[in-house]
Amino acid sequence: MEVRVGPSVLMSYVDDEVLVCSPNGELSSGAQEGYFIADTRLVSGYRLRIGRNRPALLNSAEIGARSTRFEFTNVPFVDDAGVIVPEHALHLRLDRSLGRGVHEDYELTNHSGAAVDLIIEVSIESDFADVFDVKDRRLQRRGTVRSEWNFETTWLTNSFRHEGFTRAIQIEARHVTESPTYANGALLFPVRLGPGAMWQTCLLWRPILGAGRVLQTDERCHRERYAFREDREAEEADRATRFATSDPEITATIRQAVEDLSNLRMRVHVEPGFLDLGTGGEQTSWEGSESDYWLPAAGVPWFVTLFGRDALTVSLQALPASYRFAEGSLRALGVLQATGFDDDRDMQPGKIEHELRRGELATLGLIPHVPYYGSHDATPLYVLCAAETWAWHGSRAKLDVSRPYVDAALGWIERHGDLDGDGLIEYQTRSERGYFNQGWKDAGDAIVHGDGSMPELPLATCELQGLVVAAKRAWATVLAEAYGEHRAARRLRDEADRLQDQIEEQFFWEEEGTYYLALDGKKRPLETVASNAGHLLAYGAIDPERARRVAKRMFSQDMWSGWGIRTLATSHPNYNPFSYQCGSVWPHDNVLIAAGLRRYGLDEEAHHIARAMFDAASCLANRRLPELFAGLQRDDASFPVQYLGANVPQAWASGAIIQLVDVLAGFEPNAYSRTLRLRPNLPSWLEAISVADLLIGEDRVSFSIRREASGGCDLSVEAQASFTVGLAVGEPEAHA
Repeated sequence: MEVRVGPSVLMSYVDDEVLVCSPNGELSSGAQEGYFIADTRLVSGYRLRIGRNRPALLNSAEIGARSTRFEFTNVPFVDDAGVIVPEHALHLRLDRSLGRGVHEDYELTNHSGAAVDLIIEVSIESDFADVFDVKDRRLQRRGTVRSEWNFETTWLTNSFRHEGFTRAIQIEARHVTESPTYANGALLFPVRLGPGAMWQTCLLWRPILGAGRVLQTDERCHRERYAFREDREAEEADRATRFATSDPEITATIRQAVEDLSNLRMRVHVEPGFLDLGTGGEQTSWEGSESDYWLPAAGVPWFVTLFGRDALTVSLQALPASYRFAEGSLRALGVLQATGFDDDRDMQPGKIEHELRRGELATLGLIPHVPYYGSHDATPLYVLCAAETWAWHGSRAKLDVSRPYVDAALGWIERHGDLDGDGLIEYQTRSERGYFNQGWKDAGDAIVHGDGSMPELPLATCELQGLVVAAKRAWATVLAEAYGEHRAARRLRDEADRLQDQIEEQFFWEEEGTYYLALDGKKRPLETVASNAGHLLAYGAIDPERARRVAKRMFSQDMWSGWGIRTLATSHPNYNPFSYQCGSVWPHDNVLIAAGLRRYGLDEEAHHIARAMFDAASCLANRRLPELFAGLQRDDASFPVQYLGANVPQAWASGAIIQLVDVLAGFEPNAYSRTLRLRPNLPSWLEAISVADLLIGEDRVSFSIRREASGGCDLSVEAQASFTVGLAVGEPEAHA
């Protein structure tokens, strides 16, 4: 079976651009469709007519991430010369591609035995709605929209102004034998075709972001664009690790995930010393002279922007594929790190941003996302990501760039993350427009008491404590290895050990064999069984014996759906399998728990999660895991049921598949000491994993891992650079 996730639409995306349309290419302002760039819908309506009739759609498809193709024929009609044109006499092909605007190629061929005389009509409308308004279906016109037709250039310009916020889009026809006209809101192309003849034209949709900032849309027609794109993608694919397994279906799933992450890159082109983030046209200081960094867009279509939590999570997941995501994310988020206070944006010195937006609502201060800092986990994630990335690149120069931001982040954890000085990290919004929950489960109803009631702020969630433990231990290793600062390293380790003791003393729930979801503002435990406790395994922040009890609880009937671990137990009064975070299944949540299970030597349990994720992907269109899916119980006839509104592709869902390779292969890199240790454990349903061109430091290595009859694994190194590759010896230290 193949289950489609989301509405029946075609979607193209590249960098910060998204185009969502109906299968026939049309756009409707009343639907969640349109052409978006920088959080604004520049085109909200599109209609195509041949001789005043809607063409008959034959087929349409997404051709890669950034392009779509539509194949049409005609219904019977009378042309402008009074001749009856029978059905299927004409073939219209429309190719539509994104890249700093939209390039459309139209090819109309006459397959009849008579000449035809007709008008092609293309209607393009713009509402310039903010992406938040479109997503929430609350369309509101705040400014003024104008349309202008330039008779000399034959350009159509739709523009919008609201106070200081301006956006526009310019539509230009290219390569036409007779110039179009503009009437009744449509571009009109006169077409006269003899038998077997073809008519062609291009339409360029050029975005204008701010006063006079016209983006240079790709002017190459589709054949040239496809050839260039294939060359570029082949070149960039050479920079990423290639994975294969003994199971062709699993290999296809991994390759799709790598491709999706590649397509979700937002390329940041940097002038020396500056990074243009598009925030009101201002430039923000950027240390370093590299010309191209990768930033992961969080998800399509609604989260094509820089989220701190998402970017850092994906960077950690994708390290075995490429550490370029991590380099770009660490630098960009370092640039945006808070240096002052702004309660309306939940901003404090040292805090890492949560979400950056560039549309009308953000620019005019109607939402606080410029950026907004309402995330308590992004800051320790930054510390952890910087440390883990060091293990892969081993460069002091690169580490030195992130060091000031890490120091500031650790300062925030110490001074502002702990609101009452009790050693725990708690969150509480200061903004009237801020988020109630500021962990990864940030839905307003995600963190609740056992009876379903809302807790009192501030909240100390269990996984947030574990994340801080892991971040401090990881950075302590960096301080000792890279900088020789052993006293500072010991201090961080001591702080992590004390926090781990507090987790054991204040969070362990003996009756349920797991950890409380959180402590509320009065330090009362939230007696709620949720997946959050599983993250403590990944962070190595709990006792091994209790880790086994947590694992058992995660696989109890009310938590294990068969497709994965639910975010909330079915035994909880607030459980809803179709909710966002109160009973649904999130791939990244599950794979993080699987990594923790392996960390504590619970390999079989990790294999259960891996099998469930690969099985789910095999049922879904393009083998692509969505952001989340319903927490319904699996049976012999079931398939993953979608959560309406889930982003797909979504970065940390794709990254979860790459992290699964890490879970099974057990990468333990140390680029500084020029070693790669592997701690593989392959399940009975997977015989081998092959890894080609794995990048560590500036060297690459290729190898294969094969499961032996005894249950162990054999390592075969096929191409080795100047560092040591081998199997790890002994059991892993859970808190290392």
